[in-house]
Amino acid sequence: MSEGNITIAVLIGSLRSGSHNRALAELAAANAPEGISLKIVEGLGEVPFYNEDIDTPDAIPAAAASLRDQVASADAFLFVTPEYNGTMSAVLKNAIDWLSRPYGAGALAGRPAGVIGAALGRYAGTWSRQDTRKSIGVAGANVVEAVEIGIGTGALGDEGVATAETAEQLAEVVRVLADAVAVAA
Repeated sequence: MSEGNITIAVLIGSLRSGSHNRALAELAAANAPEGISLKIVEGLGEVPFYNEDIDTPDAIPAAAASLRDQVASADAFLFVTPEYNGTMSAVLKNAIDWLSRPYGAGALAGRPAGVIGAALGRYAGTWSRQDTRKSIGVAGANVVEAVEIGIGTGALGDEGVATAETAEQLAEVVRVLADAVAVAA
């Protein structure tokens, strides 16, 4: 855990340059309450699919090692997920798999984590957020159910996700996640 400030690692499940989920993560980082910093984890698209044969000190791919290094000092996690075919994206699931190892002692173990997202469709990605919560919970994270934002991208106007209302909602869920860190400490 970090001293003083709370650091939240943000993992984004969309690789698309114009991603609403990246915009959501960036808006959360820009509107984080004082004393809380959000660090967007980069390079998820370069991390190879999890394979226990290469998850050894002699063989771990540089991108997987970088992923673990980027989250090593995080006090909590925020997963920002689109919905692909009714579930989370493969890139996000793969990151969770790498961060869940070694079993019982991976980066997610015992740390608070929340899930938000933006998705096309009538339910704004509810299934992907539920599946992500299930996966990170099995991986050992302390899932903070009160962290909940689902934005239907089909109804977005010219501002995209960057509205004052969304910024307020993001600040609140980040505060809730930070409070979970304080409780866990």
